Amino acid sequence: MAETVTPFGTTSTHAHLLASLDPLLREWLPRQRWFAGKGRPVTGFTPVAVTELLPPDGRLGLYHLLVRVHQPPALGAPAHPGDCYQLLIGVREALPPRLAPALIGHVADGPLAGRTVYEALHDTRPAEVLLEALRARARVGGLRFERDPHQEIREGLVPRLMTAEQSNSSVVYGDTFILKLLRRVVPGVNPDLEIPLALAREGCPRVPAPTAWLHAEQAGEPDGAYVLAVLQPYVSGAADGWELALRELAKGEDFTAEARALGRATAEVHTALARALPTVTLGHTQLRLLVDGMTERLAAAVRAVPALLPYERGLRSAYEALAALAAEGRTWTAQRIHGDLHLGQCLRSPSGQWSLIDFEGEPARPLAERRMAQPPARDIAGMLRSFDYAAHSAAAPAADWARSCRAAYCSGYAEVAGRDPRTDPVLLRAHETDKAVYEVVYEARHRPDWLPVPLSAVRRLAASEPI
Repeated sequence: MAETVTPFGTTSTHAHLLASLDPLLREWLPRQRWFAGKGRPVTGFTPVAVTELLPPDGRLGLYHLLVRVHQPPALGAPAHPGDCYQLLIGVREALPPRLAPALIGHVADGPLAGRTVYEALHDTRPAEVLLEALRARARVGGLRFERDPHQEIREGLVPRLMTAEQSNSSVVYGDTFILKLLRRVVPGVNPDLEIPLALAREGCPRVPAPTAWLHAEQAGEPDGAYVLAVLQPYVSGAADGWELALRELAKGEDFTAEARALGRATAEVHTALARALPTVTLGHTQLRLLVDGMTERLAAAVRAVPALLPYERGLRSAYEALAALAAEGRTWTAQRIHGDLHLGQCLRSPSGQWSLIDFEGEPARPLAERRMAQPPARDIAGMLRSFDYAAHSAAAPAADWARSCRAAYCSGYAEVAGRDPRTDPVLLRAHETDKAVYEVVYEARHRPDWLPVPLSAVRRLAASEPI
């Protein structure tokens, strides 16, 4: 693509700029919902790239930062070079009241001394700058704004920052597009762009096709560029699957029709991915590695959460049963999957169409692992666990509701895929066990009041009960 001359400024290392922001970012970053290093102090920053998008000599300045954040390693964890985060820093003389929640702080020295810096995505103009750059396919320093030439990006779309994000940030433009800005980034091919592009080539309607995307080219990076943001069509009026399930459950409404439709949608995505990207056959050696990983995670979970100890042998049997089938010569097909599928990753349009979103996978996992071919049963197990969570979130736990939804989901999946996940109970049980063990550790660390939810599944899975 040819270079595009743009009004967005130039790039420099700006190490002195980051040094002046250092004390403010040390306080502000750990308070952000998407910051992954909570509980450990920030000890410093290393600039990866600092790009000026709007010069700070006017009413408004805008910087795009990629910074490596240094923290002491977690207890028992190996030394780590630090996570890289994407920041958009706005610069003003003073913040208007509407931007008060976005305040980062007041700069005491350096090139921005006396100015106020803030989280720029809360502000209309910086958000407009990003969309303008995507429309223009701009190149600013190492930043590359790309788009699908067959999709139009209209001017005048009013941006608004969504407030319900967790590990990333999203801006909606005029109920037409949604820009997902990745916060913790690593170099390499990100599945949140790779998989929707592959599904678009297959004509799969269950995932909105990317309209534009942003990446950063970094000299000397052996693993390639950073994928920083993806712009996709916005499903206006869509209901989040988790919120919809809870609403229907609270009203005592049956959800099996929606669960069945979700199963069909999942199977359509899996089927399209199997066509679009390579599949592999998992034999004894590959299954042994998969089982070893599950077993190691279980052992670590038991050490972290002693409440798992009475169930350890039963849970381990789920993995041993899978290994035994592989030793007998059984094989399975692995392919690219969603990787972190649950009700909150699904949207139901006003017309009743279900879509799957957020193909980033579990952000805490290494990128290479998130891009590995895996059995589709992993996605299915994640959704089955999500129905269980929804049922236990009700005022009165609704075990029958969960069982009905889980069964309907598997039936809907079979209608498209031609095979019911329940016909391979050993594989499904192993993946659901692995997911439940992960949930136990997560809840014990972050939401102890929720710990009974995955523990109830642990009891069932340790006893080898059917879904």
